[in-house]
Amino acid sequence: MKIRLYLFFLLVTTFVFAQQKQVVTSIDTIKNKIGAEFKLSIKTTVDTASKVIFPKLKNVGALEVIQSYPIDTIKTDGRYELIKKYGLTQFDSGRYAIPSIKIFIDSKPFMTDSLLVEVANVKVDTLKQKMFDIKGIAAADNSIGDWWKYLLIIALIVGIGVLIYWYIKKRQEKKLHEEIYKTPIEKATGLLDTLEKKELWQKGEVKAYYSELTDIARNYIEEAIEIPAMESTTSELILGLKAASVKKKMTLSQEIIENLERVLKQADLVKFAKSKPLDFEITEDRNKIQKAILTLDNSIPVEVPAEEDVLLNEAQRQKQIQIQLLKKRKKRIVTTVVSVAFLLVATTTFFIVLKGFDYVKDNILGNPTKELLEGEWVKSDYGNPGVIIETPKVLKRVDLTKTLPKDGMALIKEMQSFAHGSVSDRFYLMVSTLKYKKETEIDLAKSMDGALQSLEAQGAQNMIVKQEDFETKEGIKGLKAYGTFQKIDGDKQSSVKIYYEALLFSQEGGLQQILLFHEEGDTYANNISERVLSSVELKQASK
Repeated sequence: MKIRLYLFFLLVTTFVFAQQKQVVTSIDTIKNKIGAEFKLSIKTTVDTASKVIFPKLKNVGALEVIQSYPIDTIKTDGRYELIKKYGLTQFDSGRYAIPSIKIFIDSKPFMTDSLLVEVANVKVDTLKQKMFDIKGIAAADNSIGDWWKYLLIIALIVGIGVLIYWYIKKRQEKKLHEEIYKTPIEKATGLLDTLEKKELWQKGEVKAYYSELTDIARNYIEEAIEIPAMESTTSELILGLKAASVKKKMTLSQEIIENLERVLKQADLVKFAKSKPLDFEITEDRNKIQKAILTLDNSIPVEVPAEEDVLLNEAQRQKQIQIQLLKKRKKRIVTTVVSVAFLLVATTTFFIVLKGFDYVKDNILGNPTKELLEGEWVKSDYGNPGVIIETPKVLKRVDLTKTLPKDGMALIKEMQSFAHGSVSDRFYLMVSTLKYKKETEIDLAKSMDGALQSLEAQGAQNMIVKQEDFETKEGIKGLKAYGTFQKIDGDKQSSVKIYYEALLFSQEGGLQQILLFHEEGDTYANNISERVLSSVELKQASK
């Protein structure tokens, strides 16, 4: 029994040892920073005829596979050494286990060794590094790979333009045809000629031919003799025509009425009973319709209007002409406006897709802060102790003494303030200096608290404050506060998030303050802020 146990353990040990030798696992480093790559290597040595399958992985334990490298193959002494590498990463700090991975050699499973790695935080110097809120996800620049999208948009715009042009042209042609025919008989004969030019029955479209032929006849009877021909059956139409001929004292022969009735019934058979007349019958039916229409028109009594009626009709006709001209002019204006609006919308849409909405908004609709940034800047000296600063516009003198309490004003010898915009605007820049009557030791932190409380008193809400030391290029040290606050937009009755920066410097008997804020996310305003604050120079206080 003991011998069997020894043999069993010997076999197990041999199997494990052979497996460890068959597959070797290694990693380039066991400690790395957040987001950095760990390179996991799996190496195996096999015969040239062996088949090795490495798995396709998206994750290895808690680590993400960011790169699956090609297999390296080295031939040594008639055997192959295969090395497969995986690039792994993790975006949270901590210790993570890389579990065993199963690979197959000649359809037999082999497991790699498990490893332990550590992901460390990146140290950030919050005193020197300016902190910002997390930015939104930026769209990738696929302008080269997405060329087909722009081509599709151009084709769509051109297609819509062609469709609108075709629709307008079609309506104009339809109205032109309607305006050509002054009388019902002109319209009927003109439509008969047009029908013949189409050659419908020659092309086998007999049903369509008879439908148009009888519609022309019915439409003429309805307009000229004033009976509801279009919505009547053949029998009703013939009865109505006979009654109208008696009422209007029309001289119609029985032959004309019978021929008209015969063609109408023939058309009914073609349309509803799928009858197929011979070619000569179709030609005869067409001639019968034309003869019937001409005979009907000649038989209608012509009433000679009185002179007064002629004048009245002429006046009405002139009035109708004026109305038609006004309608045409109005339609031309509407068509022009719609076309221009369409081109503007199409062009704007094209540039939005091509360049993005922000580009169109800034360059076509206009952006005030962009205009400030790209305008001519001015470098000036403001207040006493003087603040030399570069700004996009010359700052105008403002009176801030009314915002200070009376007991505070009693301590101040001189106060000067200059600003661009107002506190209610979405971009505001202010430089203020003051001198005290007596030499006073100034606590910049308390002074900054007072300045920010003044901002809150003017409507700033939910203020977030971060402070750090600030130093000018000349080495003069001060205090900087920055952060965000909510401001109520009075016009839209909505809340706007504002980013602010404030600088305070103290000299003997004097205090210098710079305040700048703008709407958060405005990249142009951010560039203005950086340029303004990097240009700050201070003068010594004069006695």
